[in-house]
Amino acid sequence: MPVTYAEKRNRVFHNSASAREYLNMKKTKIVIAGGGFAGLYAAKYLDKHLARRPDIEVTLIARENFILFTPMLHEVAAGDLAPGDIVNPLRRILRHVNVIEADVTDVDLNARKIRCVHGLERGELELDFDHLLLALGSETNFFDNAGIRDWAVTMKNLSDAALLRNRVVAFLEEASLETDAAARRQWLTFVIAGGGFAGAETAGAVNDFVRETAKFYPQLADEEIRVVVIHPGDYLLPELGEGLGRYAERKMRERKVEVIKGARVANYDGWVVTLNNGLSIPTATLVWTAGVKPSPVVAALSCPKERGRIVADEYLQVRGFSGLWTAGDCAAVPDGYETGIFFPPTAQHGMREAIVAAKNIERTILGQALQPFRYRTMGMLASIGHHTGVASFFGFKFSGFVAWWMWRSVYLAKLPRLVKKLRVMIAWTLDLLFGRDIEQMITLRDVEELTERWTRIRAERKQLNVA
Repeated sequence: MPVTYAEKRNRVFHNSASAREYLNMKKTKIVIAGGGFAGLYAAKYLDKHLARRPDIEVTLIARENFILFTPMLHEVAAGDLAPGDIVNPLRRILRHVNVIEADVTDVDLNARKIRCVHGLERGELELDFDHLLLALGSETNFFDNAGIRDWAVTMKNLSDAALLRNRVVAFLEEASLETDAAARRQWLTFVIAGGGFAGAETAGAVNDFVRETAKFYPQLADEEIRVVVIHPGDYLLPELGEGLGRYAERKMRERKVEVIKGARVANYDGWVVTLNNGLSIPTATLVWTAGVKPSPVVAALSCPKERGRIVADEYLQVRGFSGLWTAGDCAAVPDGYETGIFFPPTAQHGMREAIVAAKNIERTILGQALQPFRYRTMGMLASIGHHTGVASFFGFKFSGFVAWWMWRSVYLAKLPRLVKKLRVMIAWTLDLLFGRDIEQMITLRDVEELTERWTRIRAERKQLNVA
């Protein structure tokens, strides 16, 4: 029987010294923990420069198999964009990096191992590393308040935004059938805790969406709708300064958004928000944007920390731990221009920190001198609803329609992949011409059926395992 070309090639390959050397080669293993902005940008750099080498193995561990463009999250909540418009699959962006969809549970720095769980059955996975870049981001901080944790709506991921939008429509439906005026007003009251970027943008988006959508419910009056922002500071958007913060507050009040300053949410039982000043607000919806904290994995590490974030040096290394690097929200990176000052945990800083960290991992492997992280904040922008925004760039301040246009232009340019940019541009254009869609894609009945089905499946599998 004749020998094929492929068989001959394989025989030559496996019999050659170079092939044996390749198969026995000890690879340098680089693991990136976290699939947010910092993790993705580090992986993109390594994908182009190191991951193609046969002696290098790069792995990205992410909770989802996509990157979520969080600056546009409130636009999904307001129905301006579809959920699929602001996500990009990691496997289409990274061609040479191993992508693992899992939750990091533990990092053993002494054994140089990282442990994860994956899938609905929480299967365990353990990976070795020579270099580990921690980019685990942050999680919602409920400040140990069980009521807020159990009943509030958050704005951290795609499900949060999609569910908030469906929740608004569902409660408009409920209110349209409610005969009791107090109960109807409770359905139509939406409280947002926090007046930073996430809170102000969410409040503006929700206010626009609920008031425009309520026009299709003749039983409801605009005066019954109440959107309230609770902010502990003296003015909204403190990151942008007092002038723009007070401008944002004035514009939101003009659109009937209530702003309560100098107060915090003390408790929430699913029906009434209680503030620390004694005020109570009956509502079926509390959107919690009032705090974040580092991942529990980061909290468990013995590394030096600053307000819960891992302290890195100017090269993004964690001193005292060989091969450990950090970037993004979970990292406290010193500002090289001012002693004792750390860069803020924002996306623009995180992605640039990650690229420098990836370059320094490469330089370490190649035996080259490390590159310090230096960056000046370019600016910050916020959209506060109704084609209005606030922005600060290189010390210049902008507000109104110009700032809103800048917000859309900047974030559209930063959105990964051309196909997503085109989809968002089309969606925004259609929204200007025809208005938002107001259908409820996920109903309470759907959620109940899915929960019951999964509970039954888990019970059946548990019985089989016992048997």
